[in-house]
Amino acid sequence: MSKHLLLCFLFFLSFSQLLLSSCFSFSNSTRLCPHGQALALFQFKQSFSINSFSSRHCDYYGGSTSYPKTEYWKEGSDCCSWDGVTCDLVTGHVIELDLSCSWLFGIIHSNSTLFCFPHLQSLNLAFNYFFGTSVLDGFGRFSSLTHLNLSASGFSGLISPKIAHLSNLVSLDLSLGMGIEYALQRFEFTLNDFDSLVQNLTKLQKLHLSGISISSVFPNSLLNRSSLISLDLSNCGLHGRFPDHHDNNLPKLQLLYLRGNYYLSGNFPRFSENNSLIDLDLSFTNSNGELPASMGNLKSLQTLDLSNCRFSGSIPAFLENLTQITALNLDGNHFSGKIPNVFHNLRNLNFLDLSRNNLSGQIPPSIGNLTNLHDLDFSYNQLEGVIPSPVNGFPSLSSVVLGYNYLLNGTIPSWLYTLPSLVELDLSHNKFTGCIGEFRFHSLKRIDFSMNELHGSIPSSIFELVNLTTLHLSSNSLSGTLEASKFEKLRNLADLDLSNNMLSLTMTVHSNSMLPNIWSIDLSNNNISGIFSWNVGKDTLSYLFLSYNSISGFEMLPWSSMRFLDLHSNLMQGPLPTPPNSTIFFSVSHNKLSGEISPLICKASSMNVLDLSNNNFGGMLPHCLGNFSKDLSVLNLRRNQFHGIIPQTFLKVNYIRTLDFNGNQLEGLVPRSLTICRELEVLDLGNNKINDTFPHCLGALPKLQVLILRSNHFHGHIGFSKIKSPFMSLRIIDLAHNDFKGNLPEMYLRNLKAMMNIDEGNMTSEYMRVDYYYQDSISVTIKGLDIEFVKILNTFTTIDLSNNKFQGEIPKCIGNLNSLRGLNLSHNYLTGHIPLSFSNLNMLESLDLSSNKLSGRIPQELTSLTFLEVLNLSQNHLTGFIPQGSQFQTFGNDSYYGNPRLCGFPLSKKCKTDEVLEPSQEIEAKFESGFDWKIILMGYGCGLVVGFSLGCLIFLSGKPEWLVWIIDKNIHKKIVRNKRSTHRRGTRRS
Repeated sequence: MSKHLLLCFLFFLSFSQLLLSSCFSFSNSTRLCPHGQALALFQFKQSFSINSFSSRHCDYYGGSTSYPKTEYWKEGSDCCSWDGVTCDLVTGHVIELDLSCSWLFGIIHSNSTLFCFPHLQSLNLAFNYFFGTSVLDGFGRFSSLTHLNLSASGFSGLISPKIAHLSNLVSLDLSLGMGIEYALQRFEFTLNDFDSLVQNLTKLQKLHLSGISISSVFPNSLLNRSSLISLDLSNCGLHGRFPDHHDNNLPKLQLLYLRGNYYLSGNFPRFSENNSLIDLDLSFTNSNGELPASMGNLKSLQTLDLSNCRFSGSIPAFLENLTQITALNLDGNHFSGKIPNVFHNLRNLNFLDLSRNNLSGQIPPSIGNLTNLHDLDFSYNQLEGVIPSPVNGFPSLSSVVLGYNYLLNGTIPSWLYTLPSLVELDLSHNKFTGCIGEFRFHSLKRIDFSMNELHGSIPSSIFELVNLTTLHLSSNSLSGTLEASKFEKLRNLADLDLSNNMLSLTMTVHSNSMLPNIWSIDLSNNNISGIFSWNVGKDTLSYLFLSYNSISGFEMLPWSSMRFLDLHSNLMQGPLPTPPNSTIFFSVSHNKLSGEISPLICKASSMNVLDLSNNNFGGMLPHCLGNFSKDLSVLNLRRNQFHGIIPQTFLKVNYIRTLDFNGNQLEGLVPRSLTICRELEVLDLGNNKINDTFPHCLGALPKLQVLILRSNHFHGHIGFSKIKSPFMSLRIIDLAHNDFKGNLPEMYLRNLKAMMNIDEGNMTSEYMRVDYYYQDSISVTIKGLDIEFVKILNTFTTIDLSNNKFQGEIPKCIGNLNSLRGLNLSHNYLTGHIPLSFSNLNMLESLDLSSNKLSGRIPQELTSLTFLEVLNLSQNHLTGFIPQGSQFQTFGNDSYYGNPRLCGFPLSKKCKTDEVLEPSQEIEAKFESGFDWKIILMGYGCGLVVGFSLGCLIFLSGKPEWLVWIIDKNIHKKIVRNKRSTHRRGTRRS
């Protein structure tokens, strides 16, 4: 009995096994896979390596889990049972091959065994990496193919035109992937091949070509395919105009993606009521105009992305008809007006982004009905008022971004502190007041309350947010003392900005470094004092900003990954702390540091900006300062006590833009090696003891804009330059308080092209700048005052050659510098007249020609200088009346004193009638050598009398022999009178 039961049991097992085997065989094939096809598949497998990197985007973008399917293929077994292989139930031929997300890595060659399956109906190779493989002619052999998916698999090059011969295709997906490796690939159609594909593949229901370079106008023939269900032509380089009316021919269309075709324009397409559209993405196109009322017909629509287009007008109220919508993105358009109160019925909405528009008014209260909302972004608008309260709460809300509205106000609503799923909260750049409340949940990762009017202390609950990565509370009125130890739990914190408040910090020495993931800390402009000893981010901290505090020093600078270290405007004393070798920005300006600079600083071989200005450093400069970093852009040592010579050696290839040594005791010559600094824009050597002639070689620097050599011991004639077009970019030149002599350098003044015809409208930036953290600054004398510009306007132009020994006349070519703002030629030995060409200096704000030997009249034409604010012509030999009108009515006596022969307002000396009359420019130019127009009138009168008398005598006497005697006598008398008159005037002038 027991044996019988055992036999029954074994039979049952065998039968069950046979039954299961039959079921599995039936599901794949009633016959075994042909040997040739099995061998072809196995050879195809062996042509690739297996690498999970190839399919790493599959989980996120592909919607399935990746794994190496071919690893389970066993040689000699039925290929119809292999993972990813489907065979015909009758013939056993392979008809479907799905190797998507299979970790395949390699190249498909033209002789690949993949092309040995003539009966293939479906081929899916998506989410592998066949780097550099083109879509070969072999794919055109699959005449029975209905589904082809080669997306996100690293294909590149021209797509074979034979793809257009696959007339049975129902679904074609050749989309590029999303990773950086795919961005390096170029996958394209020729224009004719694309048109052929559109015309021949008449059965298509799905066409996805995202990322393929088509560079064509939109193919209108696609809009006649009534079978089309899904169309994705994102980032294809399409241009021209997208038709407004097409929906009647596409009743089945559910997905339309045209994202990223920047030159594709058109209005929002108009849809009829019988549409089936579910997903519509026109983002990053040139679509424009107002949204039509027919948009309300999209009652099946679930996602709508119109971000970064040029749509305008108001947001329409018929949005309330889109009751199925789950995601609405209108970011980055030109919508204006109020946000309509239409959200009562949009209860499925989970993503709402109206940021970066021109929306105004208050946030509509119906927002409180969106109980499924996950993401809300209304930032970068002009919304005002308070934040409304929700009706039933927001249990799923994870992101609230309302920053940069500037007008939202009131206290921060209490319900925002109680959201259980909240991850991001951004209320920055508004007018919220009151204290920050206590958070009840620990889900938050990002908080930004910067640029508001909040006060009080930082709540203790913030230090319990263990998931927090970003905390920005800058530019408020927060106060109190922070204990550094409170940050101990915030192990995920990466970005901390508490700048521009009134906070102090208590630090205790910890042996273990806190905040192990921190990379940026900004505590600038607070009340932090004493020694900074916070042991934080030892291996991760890259950005540390502590400026505008009262820090007296550091125990050490232990940060091995430091990049930006800004310690300026503190009370630091003692020697210079040596920055970590990884530092690229280091500023300790405006402190009280002293001593010499250690050559160890030159180990920071990636330094970009080194600012040691406004301290008490002394000694000689290390020779390595000029060439220690190939990336050096700024070297600022101004206002210290360095002596010796300027570093003479610079790297042959360098990127130095600013060298500022002003206000030291440097001696010697200007380094001629500066000529290799081809990027140099600012060179400030003022207020030193440099003893040199004018450095003509600097004229070859193509980008030099600022040259300051004032208050040194420069000497000699400036003369001429051998350089063809010197100082083409120079717009600020200051040679004042030196010992230059000779004529003004007319050749240089004629070539200052950067001071001519400045087009302010085409300037890309308002100020000269090197980077976000550093601004060039200079000190100049303008409008009679010593002014320090902490930023240099790109439109500012000035020439200061004062307090030298220049002589001769003022070159007329200065009048060509019609963008000049300031001109100072005072305290020299200049002679001659004020050039009439100065009337062309339309932008001139300050003119100082004082303490020279200028003569003649002040040109009336200077009254056309409507921007002139300061005029100093004192201590010269100017004569005649002072011009009246325009800006000249605002100048006082100080502008003219020391010119005793000037008259008229504002001086007390009145002008005589003959002094008010002004000769024409033509006569003035003809008699510049000293002749007076009065002499001409006297000669004319005498000649008239003599001529009339002579005529009468000849007529009465009838004796021509008297003529010679009479003429000689009268000419002699006239000459004597003219000489006496000239002598008397010359005596009065001297």
